[in-house]
Amino acid sequence: MKIAISTDGNSGLTRKEAEELGITIIPTPVIIDGEIYLEDISLTQEFFYEKLTGNSQISTSQPSPDSLMEYWDKLLEDYDKVIYIPISSGLAAAFDTAYQLTQTEEKYKGKVFAIDNHRVSVTQKQSLLDVLKMVKEGKSAEVIVQWLNDTAMKSSIYIMVDTLTYLKKGGRLNPAVAFVGNLLKIKPVLQNHGQKFDQFTKARKISDAKTAMITAIKKDLETEFKDEYKVGKMTLQVAHTKNLEAALKFKAEIEEAFPNVEFTFVDSLSLSVSCHIGPGALAVACSIKY
Repeated sequence: MKIAISTDGNSGLTRKEAEELGITIIPTPVIIDGEIYLEDISLTQEFFYEKLTGNSQISTSQPSPDSLMEYWDKLLEDYDKVIYIPISSGLAAAFDTAYQLTQTEEKYKGKVFAIDNHRVSVTQKQSLLDVLKMVKEGKSAEVIVQWLNDTAMKSSIYIMVDTLTYLKKGGRLNPAVAFVGNLLKIKPVLQNHGQKFDQFTKARKISDAKTAMITAIKKDLETEFKDEYKVGKMTLQVAHTKNLEAALKFKAEIEEAFPNVEFTFVDSLSLSVSCHIGPGALAVACSIKY
């Protein structure tokens, strides 16, 4: 039984990494000034941030049903089954679209499995690597799907936003609040536990924001994920938006704070997430591993 693994452009995997691993990325459209780009295909990080920090109008979309079917049909030429893990349903409608196709199109029933693993970015990438490991071990698609569903809420993310400007642009923050926040150099920390991003705390300094995020992750590991933590089944990751040097420094701080927890990777956040929070963001995440 040959099983293909596919995801969308929100996983943090580059196309080069995905090709080396044998994972198929269905690109997420990014719309800049009315023109559609595909991340890591026709859109680079450099060009994106140039436009984002300028006056360009940027929004994102989800892979169209036609593009999903095109990719799945191609995969089913060489594979018996396809496991598709898109961005969390709490953040986008991509899963709902994919799931409906698997339920209404006869050719996909029992062959394509769209999974709401409630992940994004580095936690989504961790799930993909876990699935890859299970496939190599010969696990069936049904067993893998059950594991993904059972562990869907076993992750958390905390992210420090460097500026409130982009939350305001996206209509996610009152303009007056954003103005005052930027004036006072407020660094909001957002949290995600598998659904939407919500406000967690505020800090005046980056160092305070990082301390708050490390403390929050420690609490999660010792409470919500204590059983997995005790047996070494949790991993840590760092993500950032155009902030690699700070991310690598944060990684070192995370490893010092959690010497007994596996640290897996430092990644750029997907551009579809970055357009809402802007450059300079730092995030730490923890998620279960297979």
